[in-house]
Amino acid sequence: MLAAAPQPARPCGVRDGDAARERRGLAGVVVARDVPLHISDAGADGAPLPQSAILTRMPDELSAAPIASLRGLGKWYGHFPAVADLDLDVGRGEILALLGPNGAGKTTTIRMLMGILSPTSGQARIAGLDCFSDRPEVMRHVGYLPDEPIFHDHLRGREVLAFCATMHGLPRAAAKARADALAERLDLAGDLDEFAVNYSLGMRKKLALVAAMLHEPELLILDEPTNGLDPVVTRALLDLVREQAAAGRAVFYSTHLLDQAQRLCHRVAILHRGRLQAIGPVEEIVHRHAPGGTLEDAFFRVTGANAEGDA
Repeated sequence: MLAAAPQPARPCGVRDGDAARERRGLAGVVVARDVPLHISDAGADGAPLPQSAILTRMPDELSAAPIASLRGLGKWYGHFPAVADLDLDVGRGEILALLGPNGAGKTTTIRMLMGILSPTSGQARIAGLDCFSDRPEVMRHVGYLPDEPIFHDHLRGREVLAFCATMHGLPRAAAKARADALAERLDLAGDLDEFAVNYSLGMRKKLALVAAMLHEPELLILDEPTNGLDPVVTRALLDLVREQAAAGRAVFYSTHLLDQAQRLCHRVAILHRGRLQAIGPVEEIVHRHAPGGTLEDAFFRVTGANAEGDA
């Protein structure tokens, strides 16, 4: 039986990313490696983006205050600005895609949202709380799926979920029922009694998503969520994401799959070389940067990438 745990100081099963803290925690998920990144709020020509572009043609739920707000957010490593002057909102009921080439700034942004990295300047807030200084309380509002989840080898999948439910103070019976229902939808129910050490990447992603959604968070932060999943489970995951938005919750969706982002997301934010190059509704981004084309076409125009290269 799992003993009651203190208030969560991190999302369930997630290790701190700072070097001095990364070994703390029992059954951790390690976030992607640190990458020098740099972001600011600017258009393709370098001019600041109008704030009116942020909440254009959004679901009705977004008329309320955003669940996440980044203002002047910056992270410096010595004299190098990994993130600089990032202004960004994530509205309730919204699926916002965070796009960009490798090294564009996505991981550092997510790490500051999760309170894993402390910002050098500016502020990231979720539900009105500071993501770093108020991290224990912030975690009650957030569910996080990292790109490469890692769990304690000697816990079974079901034990991982029971631990997560305890960390969030959820009633045992209700948490088990919700975990079983989510696992069934993600084709994981038959694997919950297996030890995590035997899980494939896809199985770990499914287990981490169930853990992230157990407490019905107001904001889901998903980093490459369909990586390692087969087409059937990918469809189930995308259905779950749409359902979260329809219920008035927000989803911050980092991906390299541009066609998926075009079909799924209300808005996209495109980062390149650490700077926010474009943000707005999908149709508006495509019309502005690649009339008659696709989001992939717009992405290549905005980032100046070779269409034959790696996006």
